[in-house]
Amino acid sequence: MAALHIADIEAAINHWRARAPRSEGPALAPPLRALAEVYARMAYFRQDEIDESALAGDALVAWLDWYATTPDTPCIAICSTSQGDDLCKGCGRSFDEVQHWPAYSPAQKRAVWRRITRQGTAWRFNRYAERAQEGMSENGL
Repeated sequence: MAALHIADIEAAINHWRARAPRSEGPALAPPLRALAEVYARMAYFRQDEIDESALAGDALVAWLDWYATTPDTPCIAICSTSQGDDLCKGCGRSFDEVQHWPAYSPAQKRAVWRRITRQGTAWRFNRYAERAQEGMSENGL
């Protein structure tokens, strides 16, 4: 099983905070409560990661619902691994990661996303991201 990073748990909590209607009193919506319990345990025990199999059913469902709102693949359709590079210049994934991506679990995919985002060296995070931002501002998006 793959591990989920606390940053992904926090992102899922923020997703549910935006979606869950506020209730009267201190009660949290069920998905929020399930994820908050996981987050609190991780913070208390100073854990950065938790195995996805350790998530209770409600927390896993809430996390997977958030995951479904994220981009599935970091691919930007410029794959240099097909040209022999060990790491793709476009997305930052290794040849094996690109090849086996469809078989990866959501937690495995998020681990790869976390690594390539931290590295920030792939074109997805620099020149093409800048161009996309320019295009969005020019089109009023």
